[in-house]
Amino acid sequence: MEKQPNSRMCFVCGIDNPIGLHLAFYTDDEGRCIARFRPKPEHQGYPGRLHGGIISTLLDETMGRVLTHRNVWAMTGRLEIKFSKPVPLDQELIIIGELTRSRSGAYEARGEIRLPDGTVLAEGTGLYVRIPDEMVKQAKSALDFWQVVPD
Repeated sequence: MEKQPNSRMCFVCGIDNPIGLHLAFYTDDEGRCIARFRPKPEHQGYPGRLHGGIISTLLDETMGRVLTHRNVWAMTGRLEIKFSKPVPLDQELIIIGELTRSRSGAYEARGEIRLPDGTVLAEGTGLYVRIPDEMVKQAKSALDFWQVVPD
């Protein structure tokens, strides 16, 4: 698997964000994006369960990141989440995103959050819209850091 870049302050991947999730993302041989996350007590909604907003964030970022190795910069246009089972804290989660459709500047993706045994806890679909080149240029200069950080 090929590791994807991290930023400094992104809530999900930012290596210097003190309240961030600090996720590392990888592209597998099938072009899917894979991440692993172990939720902590500070990520809870209901006692012992991961907050739905964090679940949505994990799926959104992972699905959107299927475009990273294609060098496409896009923003979320639509996001739909299906919460199948409560997501526990303090257990490793595997988040998988894959591209399902590509058309003229718009990309559709699907994702899942699973336990290591394969149990699907949540699923998502999203529409990601390519951002204009000028906006990409501004984002890259404002990022200050967009690099692959060794494990």
